[in-house]
Amino acid sequence: MLPGVSGLELCRRVRAERGTPVVLLTARTTEDDRIAGFELGADDYVCKPFSPRELAARVNAVLRRVPPGAEDVLRCGDVALDRARRAVRVAGRPVELTPSEFALLEALLERPGRVRTRAELLGRLPGGAANTLDRTVDVHVRNLRRKIEPAPEEPRYVETIFGVGYRLAVPAPAGAQPNDSRRPGR
Repeated sequence: MLPGVSGLELCRRVRAERGTPVVLLTARTTEDDRIAGFELGADDYVCKPFSPRELAARVNAVLRRVPPGAEDVLRCGDVALDRARRAVRVAGRPVELTPSEFALLEALLERPGRVRTRAELLGRLPGGAANTLDRTVDVHVRNLRRKIEPAPEEPRYVETIFGVGYRLAVPAPAGAQPNDSRRPGR
């Protein structure tokens, strides 16, 4: 019942982008509404009317379950990005990135294995995306690959999803057989 977007849609969007804890405070009280909220990723669901003391206790309980600084370092395989220090390490070695490269890698690390469209990635670039071509993302990805990939011409970390965008490759579990049907991620 928020203006412009439903609380459930807002919850879905927040959860898709970050692991930020979400407590829904709503007048929607049916069991179906509560289940929908939890299925979309809410950590708690409080119905109106509510006690401010109970709300505060529920928020504190949710925050206790979230380790401090849990999202300061994003990791996937050999790639680690420390948001607080604005530092990146690949296979243990430090890598210097421009602000745009850092923003793109951060976006990919937030959702490893999931495709991020060029438009999504463009929106993450510093300075906004107004009047910017989506091919700008391709240039930044090429520069990022030069810095983090062992062999940039055969990307291991940042895969291209042709006609759509990019994704961060999720390393196969130990002992798993490689998938030879996958197109190279150039």
